Amino acid sequence: MSQIFEVARRLSNRPLALVQGEADLLAAALRGDAPAPEAFGYGRSAERDRQYGLIDGVAIIPVKGVLFQGGWGWSWATGYDWIRQGFLTAVADPEVRAIVLDVDSPGGEVAGCFDLVDTIYAARGTKPLAAILSESAYSAAYALASAVDPGRVYVPRTGGTGSIGVIWMHVDWSAALAEHGIKVTFITYGDCKADGHPEIPLSKEARKRFQADVDMMGDLFVETVARNRNLPAAKVRGTQAATFLGQQGVDLGLADAVMAPDAAFLALLDELG
Repeated sequence: MSQIFEVARRLSNRPLALVQGEADLLAAALRGDAPAPEAFGYGRSAERDRQYGLIDGVAIIPVKGVLFQGGWGWSWATGYDWIRQGFLTAVADPEVRAIVLDVDSPGGEVAGCFDLVDTIYAARGTKPLAAILSESAYSAAYALASAVDPGRVYVPRTGGTGSIGVIWMHVDWSAALAEHGIKVTFITYGDCKADGHPEIPLSKEARKRFQADVDMMGDLFVETVARNRNLPAAKVRGTQAATFLGQQGVDLGLADAVMAPDAAFLALLDELG
């Protein structure tokens, strides 16, 4: 349970590329009534003992659960540094002839996401790169999936792509603290130093400034996906962070084929020969 609170703490009061439903679960964790790890849909929270599997020369790198900036991997949350280390190791491994991102994630933290996207994108041409969605790749997870080779993003019929947007949750604890007779006084240097702290309400000025930051990161997200998928930025922006099931994502150019994960993997093996 402590891992849930740690990830929830890391993802609060900062920009996220995460679908709203998972953001609500993180908010529940911060309230102290978080569900067990199984409720996130990612199974038990035991650490993985390796960063990729190797099947017939294909490295399979899990991209599972909530994504965050860190070097750890569980069955319900994965760190960008953890993915990067596995990915770069697979690129350098002479036994690896192709790399698959095995994706089932609602997205996660903005910090660290686009650096990893660029790492994957820069590796195009070294070895075949594919993203096989075991269910969905939303928001930050879709950013990662979009970076693989053109024509190699596979989504199942009931899986989804999209949510190309940014969300920022400001958790306001001020009323709860006042109810318990706790008053927090900030002594700061700089008028904006305490902006965004959960112990005080968010001012209109701070909200406006944080909205500008979110807009900037949203534009980066749109431009990155447009580059990765060779799509007009206006078309990507026009999705308005909606999510798209199966063929809908293919029709929009966010994915390349509707295939079950095992069929997609066998198709890749057949292509490799």
